[in-house]
Amino acid sequence: MEITAYQDVVAFEALAAEWNPLLRRAPIDCVFYTWEWQKTWWAAYQPGELLILACRKDGQLVGIAPLFTTESARGKTTRIIGCVDVTDYLDFIIDRDHLSEALTAFADYLQDKRASIGFLDLCNIPADSPTRQLLPNLLAERGFAVTVEQQEVCPVINLPGDWRGYLASLDKKQRHEVRRKLRRIQGSERAVDWYIVNGRHDLSHEIDTFVELMAASDPEKEQFLQDEGNQRFFRAIVPLMQARGWLQLNFLTVDEIPAASYINFLYGDRVMVYNSGHAHDAFGELSPGIVLLAYNIRHAIEQGYQYFDFLRGDEAYKYRMGGRDTAVMNIRAE
Repeated sequence: MEITAYQDVVAFEALAAEWNPLLRRAPIDCVFYTWEWQKTWWAAYQPGELLILACRKDGQLVGIAPLFTTESARGKTTRIIGCVDVTDYLDFIIDRDHLSEALTAFADYLQDKRASIGFLDLCNIPADSPTRQLLPNLLAERGFAVTVEQQEVCPVINLPGDWRGYLASLDKKQRHEVRRKLRRIQGSERAVDWYIVNGRHDLSHEIDTFVELMAASDPEKEQFLQDEGNQRFFRAIVPLMQARGWLQLNFLTVDEIPAASYINFLYGDRVMVYNSGHAHDAFGELSPGIVLLAYNIRHAIEQGYQYFDFLRGDEAYKYRMGGRDTAVMNIRAE
């Protein structure tokens, strides 16, 4: 195993042709691990110094540890690119046939460069990731003091084969609530419609509309959007996801006025609910946010997706709509 350490942005171009093909050979293939996501995140935030580790065996790329170092309250700290707020899952990217070898090589490198990496703080690692299962012991064997803690939950719906099956999976009260809200909006005298943004729409205009709804829906979201880095990242990543076919930006309109919107990512076998926005005051009696969410779930079932992933956060509505907890972990070592 040979480790190459890239410490500037040339890493993304050097690994561009191999990054996503490696990801497709990894145990977990996720949109947040793609070359597109990682490169865009780094360009928007640049919070420290890059440290992308590429592991090769006989010249073939078998692992990437996309890291960066920064200063924190703990002193010099090494994190995964994307950590922490706008990226819901993170991990090392490793060929499933070389997991133990590559993780051992990464652990050896981290031990050798221990003084320069400082405190290792790996966030948002899925609980079922081989990195979560193997790396802590490898680091402990090399003298690191390691802690592994649950960081957050990501509620996920295992989608059934049809809408009726989905409704049957909900508890009686929530099943009644979903049906009641759908009947109410469908029986309204107001003109109600929903659509998914595609090539016929002006994407820039649709993004502006989404941002307005997002800011209006929650003071924390409004504050989030006031950060220049967040705005820069958001407005860069959405068109890129659309170009790759990984975006589902959709709106519910009432009397042709946008009332609610979701940004979802479509990747592999799942729909991932990345963010949302809705107008509280004008259409509250029609529950546009929940109605559009129900439309999204039904559409995901009709399109044959297996999972509807609410991503990080334990908001009550995710459970009312059928989400069941999965966990993301934090691995710390020093």
